[in-house]
Amino acid sequence: MSDTTKLGGFFWFDLATPDVGAAARFYEEMFGWTIREQRANGGVFNRLSHGGKDIGSVYRLREQAIANGVPAHWTPYVLVADLDDAARRTVACGGEVLVRPFAVNDPSGQLIARIALVRDTVGAQIGLWEASGGDARSDGNR
Repeated sequence: MSDTTKLGGFFWFDLATPDVGAAARFYEEMFGWTIREQRANGGVFNRLSHGGKDIGSVYRLREQAIANGVPAHWTPYVLVADLDDAARRTVACGGEVLVRPFAVNDPSGQLIARIALVRDTVGAQIGLWEASGGDARSDGNR
């Protein structure tokens, strides 16, 4: 992730896994990434950092997803200027909105970002990320 991520570029990466600790150990050993816990939207996720910059997060798959055989997986996010417009354009281009736009807030209620998940016309899932108005930097650090 660079300090010059542009609109339409990959911006953030989420890892959903049944074992956050094992994933953290692997990526720390493999790439030197660090992980720290953060609360948001009434839950907990773990930020991944590399070289002092946040590059993504790791969260535990829900029990139902694990029971249904959902494997650990990465979701890349693309930076967009207007999340609602990007969701509408997804449908207009033949894609599907899987998770409607919603706000991600820190424990104080401060907006971190707005995100959505969409599926393209070949069935691949991708995230859309709109930076908060209070922090429109595009370097991944929140």
